[in-house]
Amino acid sequence: MVRDPFADEEGPDLQDVLDALDDPKCRAIVRNLEEPMTAEEIADACDVPLSTTYRKLDLLTEASLLREGMEIRPDGQHASKYEVDFEEVVVAVSEDREFDVGISRVPRTADERLQDLWSEVRKET
Repeated sequence: MVRDPFADEEGPDLQDVLDALDDPKCRAIVRNLEEPMTAEEIADACDVPLSTTYRKLDLLTEASLLREGMEIRPDGQHASKYEVDFEEVVVAVSEDREFDVGISRVPRTADERLQDLWSEVRKET
């Protein structure tokens, strides 16, 4: 089996996940993301200023709760689109009494993985 070069082997930081889930605007974004949307579409749907939306999107992507993809447009003006990237978040206590967070995700199709790869290439160019 080929290793996913974009998989986060360590998982997200517990505090990042808790901070994102504690934020009412972040929760509103997750509730409104029924399909991939641009930051502008999210700002409109959630009635949140665009500058605030970008900060909340950064918080959610850092916590591995959203995935940023690239919409390829024929005119060359490509746009980032965001989508929810989890099914379930579980906070547990280990035998050592340490808190741990686990995020379960829907497996991505080959097309979605290719889109992720293209998004990463576009970020580097």
